[in-house]
Amino acid sequence: MKPAEINTVINILREEYKTWKSPAVTIVAQCERSPYKVLVSCIISLRTKDEVTAQASNRLFAHAGTPSAMTALSADEIAGLIYPAGFYRNKSVQILEISRRLITEYDGSVPEEIDELLKFKGVGRKTANLVVTLGFGKPGICVDTHVHRICNRWGYVATKSPEKTEIALREKLPAEYWIEINDLLVAFGQNHCHPVSPRCSSCRLTPFCKRLGVNISR
Repeated sequence: MKPAEINTVINILREEYKTWKSPAVTIVAQCERSPYKVLVSCIISLRTKDEVTAQASNRLFAHAGTPSAMTALSADEIAGLIYPAGFYRNKSVQILEISRRLITEYDGSVPEEIDELLKFKGVGRKTANLVVTLGFGKPGICVDTHVHRICNRWGYVATKSPEKTEIALREKLPAEYWIEINDLLVAFGQNHCHPVSPRCSSCRLTPFCKRLGVNISR
């Protein structure tokens, strides 16, 4: 993909995005710009399907939408509310621990800096970037498996890990697209550009995609 073509690609993705269901964490952020809810829903979403994440987040936030309210619950109560999210018992402990630390170390507020967010157990760069971008509206690039896979499939970057993809995109992707690239490519990856057998025959991005690593497609 030529550097100038990314503008056309983003515009096409924006048009197609309107026909796809938004990622669960994005829906949480759209309902209320709460960095805390974005952080917690990100933790719930790990190794969990989007529909389960959305339902689990809604149940949990109906009982506790702030760190102080969350610490009034036990880990077992949180686990029951987010079940059947993957590793729900471990996640309930993480959510409770993070909530307590936010109160004792950050006056109940979620920090805005990626480096501070990475100090919390269970928070990686993907989650930290989502909190910064969706929770605070600050520049950042969240790279999950979809973003990593698709950008390499296009040939836009050539990297071996999501962390390396983030670095490459920070150098190459126009800053105006940083915040939205995750939403666009997660939805694209879930609905069209699947890991196995992507829908290449009906994809509007075919002229811009090298289809690297694609052996079978529809």
